Amino acid sequence: MTHGFWDGLKQWFSPRPSVTYKAPLRVLNLTRGTVLATQMEPSHTGATRRKGLLGRDGLMPGGGLWIAPCESVHTFFMRFAIDLVYLDRENQIKKVRSSVGPWRMSACFEAHSVLELPAGTVSTTRTEPGDTVEIGPAPAQSSAA
Repeated sequence: MTHGFWDGLKQWFSPRPSVTYKAPLRVLNLTRGTVLATQMEPSHTGATRRKGLLGRDGLMPGGGLWIAPCESVHTFFMRFAIDLVYLDRENQIKKVRSSVGPWRMSACFEAHSVLELPAGTVSTTRTEPGDTVEIGPAPAQSSAA
């Protein structure tokens, strides 16, 4: 019977995506009525989670990376500061960190995922722990004819 126990434990700790997300995504702070990102990239595979934002020179306004599952991040070898928003499985914000510079570590053991955003996003949008966010497809951009 131990085989069933380990399978159940593995399933409990594995990510449970209810929807397959494809970039770009929009992130709304429902509590504040603000937009955190319009070009969020999902990072839900081992390879994309390991790479994260490494090798980039910065994030464009409205950009970001949604890492899941994730409860801690580091900014080793990064070239720019970022804001961090830690979310639980219901997309409620558990912790925010503003302008985390290179060579830092941050964790929130209550979190299931983290949003990595351009520095200044948290203060501009007045985002705080306890707020609820919605993550979904970004609206299609219409091109002028």
